Amino acid sequence: MTRFVDISMAISATVITDPPPLVPKITYTDHSGGLAQMLPFFPGLTAEDLPEGKAWAVEDIALTTHSGTHMDAPYHFHPTTDNGASRATAIDEAPLDLFLRPGVKLDFRHLPDGHIVSAAEIDAELARIGHALQPFDIVLMNTSAAAHYGNPDFFNRGCGFGAEATLHLTSMGARVVGTDAWSWDAPFSFIADRFARTGDASIVWEGHKAGRVRPYYQMEKLQNLDELPGHGFTVACFPVKIERASAGWVRAVAIFDEVVSA
Repeated sequence: MTRFVDISMAISATVITDPPPLVPKITYTDHSGGLAQMLPFFPGLTAEDLPEGKAWAVEDIALTTHSGTHMDAPYHFHPTTDNGASRATAIDEAPLDLFLRPGVKLDFRHLPDGHIVSAAEIDAELARIGHALQPFDIVLMNTSAAAHYGNPDFFNRGCGFGAEATLHLTSMGARVVGTDAWSWDAPFSFIADRFARTGDASIVWEGHKAGRVRPYYQMEKLQNLDELPGHGFTVACFPVKIERASAGWVRAVAIFDEVVSA
């Protein structure tokens, strides 16, 4: 039996997944409210002419390309990549063959909020699940952030992935990665505290900025990764095509065969 696991979160104006300035705004127009929009398209048409006097329902949304589950393009990280040799691609230029590939899930839920995962910790988790990472595997990170979905502090939860971990993954051929946390990097509150103490600017957004060295695509705010095996599944995660954009919303789905007992 083939199982489909929705690993995307809804774009919501009520479930908190972003800091206040970035919260989506959704205006809902129901079938009665839609009459004012529909009738002008058809001169002479009245509400009485329509079944139960109902027109269409529609929503007006104000959000960023980084709202909800989304895919960051290399352009989000920096204008260039390949150590400055290439222009970083926007989301509408993304090669589609990257987004339907075997998936790998690494479980870091035991790590504390703000922890920055090392290359050694990635290797240890790959060894634990018995998987040798292959080029173009889509690597998904299950962090403790998922358990705080909808809570006011969601964006301060979970571990993160800095330059070391990111470059380690891309050196092994990963080109698409994802996390169930708000950011691929550690939560900004932790990075800000470290920067205040050390003055080391290299730690700011370092996982993202690793895309300056090697291009990669990155999903954030995934869900339901705890329902996935460590490997043996396929990920479909095609981003919405937005011209010259740094990111696009994505309906990410994990697909695998599930043994059903008689």
